[in-house]
Amino acid sequence: MKQLISFLLFVLASPRMQAQTSSKKAFIIKDVNVIAMTSPNNGVYQATVVIKNGHIESINGAVPNDATVIDGKNKWLIPGLIDMHVHPPTDFSLKPGMPTGPASITFSTQDIMTPYLANGVTTLLNLNASMESFCQRREIQKGYALGPRMALAALLNGGTGTGRLTNTSEQGRQAVRDAKQEGYEFIKLYSQLSAETYIAIIDEATKLGLKTIGHIPDAFQGKLEQAFVPHFGMVAHAEEFSKHAKDFTDQEARRFAQLAKENGTWLCPTLTAIVQIADQARSLDGLKSLPTLRYVHPLLRSKWLTANNYNKNTSLERVAYFEKLINFQFHLVRAFKEAGVPIVAGTDAGVSGVVGGFSLHDELELLEKAGLAPEEVLASATRLPASWLGIDNEVGTIEVGKLADLVLLDANPLDAITNTRKISGVFVNGQWLTGAKLKAMLAELAKRNLDSKGQYDWKRLMGK
Repeated sequence: MKQLISFLLFVLASPRMQAQTSSKKAFIIKDVNVIAMTSPNNGVYQATVVIKNGHIESINGAVPNDATVIDGKNKWLIPGLIDMHVHPPTDFSLKPGMPTGPASITFSTQDIMTPYLANGVTTLLNLNASMESFCQRREIQKGYALGPRMALAALLNGGTGTGRLTNTSEQGRQAVRDAKQEGYEFIKLYSQLSAETYIAIIDEATKLGLKTIGHIPDAFQGKLEQAFVPHFGMVAHAEEFSKHAKDFTDQEARRFAQLAKENGTWLCPTLTAIVQIADQARSLDGLKSLPTLRYVHPLLRSKWLTANNYNKNTSLERVAYFEKLINFQFHLVRAFKEAGVPIVAGTDAGVSGVVGGFSLHDELELLEKAGLAPEEVLASATRLPASWLGIDNEVGTIEVGKLADLVLLDANPLDAITNTRKISGVFVNGQWLTGAKLKAMLAELAKRNLDSKGQYDWKRLMGK
């Protein structure tokens, strides 16, 4: 059975990160201001961009006669946004011994992906993918649902924690080999790995051409420098460094940045997640009044509001600690920027209060607040993540020949990064979705969630 599942997953995932079914229609965006996000950024004003067969055919080149014309006057075209840390929910079955309830929970792929598209997010990195994640990706690739392209990481952990458990070097290496065979493109490292297993996983992943991203295992407490072995690709949270700070000083932040710089390790801060966690530790009032909560499946909404571990048994000391973490993580971002460590935008979407798509704009604004210039912030969600994912020949910048993953904005994001929220329309792999269409999709999703009878008792379902 295991061999059959591996074969099916391999088939579903090949070729690597397959392009979705693309529109064969031709489009012309006239008089648009192009923010290409090449390095250095080459802007083109009042340009004519031709999109055909899902690709950018020309910029100020020949114009086809049979194309749909989009008015780009006083608008700004940017590459599709990339969220480098997400956890889209997938279908699951209740395990034997759990309280009586439905046999399984089913999520609509379209409902999960609509908030991402409505916010201009056209690529995701799923950092705890499963067999069901491959099915979601296949639905999008086959055109059964509209959604971003997805990169998938297998989570490897130790002890008795979550994910694929690997407690020896050989188990770690075999887990990497299995993940490669099953079609995963990346490996996520988690907190309970032993030092020896962690090092073996990174070594095996490198041999097999898989990049690694994730947590700094607890085993390196007090000896952080030993975690920075060659090919440790990216730290998935700024919080991972905070755990190793004693006094939360700028000097410590600069030391951490230098360790990453010397090892070629990138950073995905996920500031919006820690801000949400701190807010929920204070009170659930902010979460309850969150406008985007209407786009969250009733089951997840119920979990966030009734089984919230950040709010459970909270205290003034806990709130103060989270606030200290937030402040230090802002220092970390500035230190990593000054050291020249590449920083990419990720949200940890799926964590309580971190709503897919919307949260990426929250993250961009927090990165700017932490000290990144608007162009640097925009690069963190376009060119840089595309480069790290190894798909920069397809997306991440606006260049002839690349896939038409694009966002049309009503205002210039280089003037204010908040302008990334002012979306006039989105191209996802050559398919054009107007702002009106996206708003209608969101409205339909909110209505389905409101009308849903699935006001689940999460605690009962999960045996809590």
